[in-house]
Parts: sequence; C-alpha cells; structure tokens
Amino acid sequence: MKRMAFQPPTDHYNEQIESIDEQICHLIKQRKDLSNNNPGFPTKHLIASWSKKYNFYEDFLNSIFSDFLHEEIYKPIVEPKGFLKNVPILKSFEKDDTFYSVTFIRQFGNASVVHLNIDSNSTDDVSEWHQREHTHFELSIEGEKTHYDCRNDGGGGTMGHETFTFIVTPALPDDTSKIKLVFKEYKVPFQKPTGFEFII
Repeated sequence: MKRMAFQPPTDHYNEQIESIDEQICHLIKQRKDLSNNNPGFPTKHLIASWSKKYNFYEDFLNSIFSDFLHEEIYKPIVEPKGFLKNVPILKSFEKDDTFYSVTFIRQFGNASVVHLNIDSNSTDDVSEWHQREHTHFELSIEGEKTHYDCRNDGGGGTMGHETFTFIVTPALPDDTSKIKLVFKEYKVPFQKPTGFEFII
C-alpha cells in the first residue's frame, strides 16, 4: 500500500518561529525518552485544563496527543522488489474453532511478505459478523539477532475467512527453522492489546 507523497499545505513559513518549532521537536523527543515511548494519554481533566489555559480547542489537543501515539505509521514504506521465490513453511495454530496458518513466505530481494490466514467455522448471522468488535494482528520476529521491521499491509475477508499481509524487512532467511512468527491481536482503532497472541 503506497503512501502518497506529503505536500506542504502552504509555501509560506514565518522564520521568526523557527527556534520555537525546533524546541517543539526537542520537547517531543524528550517526551518520548522520559516515557520510554509509552506515554499513555492525558486525562480529560488535563485536556480541558490545557484547552482553557492556552486557548486551544479540546478536540485539537486530543488530535495532537493521538498523533503522538501513532508515529510508527509515518515510517518510510519499503515496497517489496525483485521477486525471488516462495518458501513453503506450512505452520499453524488452532484455538477453539479458529485455525491460524501461514503456508508460505514470499521472498523478494529487499523484503519478505507473510500472509496470515484465519479460518473459522462461524455460525453467526452475517449482520452480526459485520457488527462484531474489529481487531487486527501485528507481527514480530523472534529467534534471530537481526532486527526485523514488520509492517501490517492490510487485510480483509469474509465471514469464516480473513487474511492479513505483512511486509518484513530486511528479508527473512530461506531457512525459517530458527525464527518464530509472533502474532499479537489488537483492538481497532486504538491499538489496545486483547491479550491474545500465538507463535507459529
């Protein structure tokens, strides 16, 4: 999923505020460091207090602090290039009536593509299925000294079958016997862990 290039909303910039803008960047970095990049979210009372004190709309402040929680989505996107081969791995995990599987890894010169398949024997009404609480999965790689960046490239499906696609960089080794694929489930849209995870 290719991200559109950012275009500045205006050609104008008041250079008198350059030092202030740099200080804002410094404070954001300091905020990340002090909180170990896990700051949580200001309480409604704090948002209301700061809104009144500094003459900002509450929703504006809510939007700013929400963006602080999603810095990762702005990471430069690596598009897989130079297809090499498909590596069969045929790994799975089962819980209750749901079957999770990764049948192969698609290898490229600069990345790997992992497809997580989720199959269930759903007996829900279609309308109930659409109204269910939506969740998604994130992938991490364990078992290697190499740090792998795993990006959820989207997913979808129908009642009884869903698929999520992940772009992994750098490319995974062809021999997957020494790595583990760790999938963790999160609630949409605020990235709250459900507590469910599995390894295949």
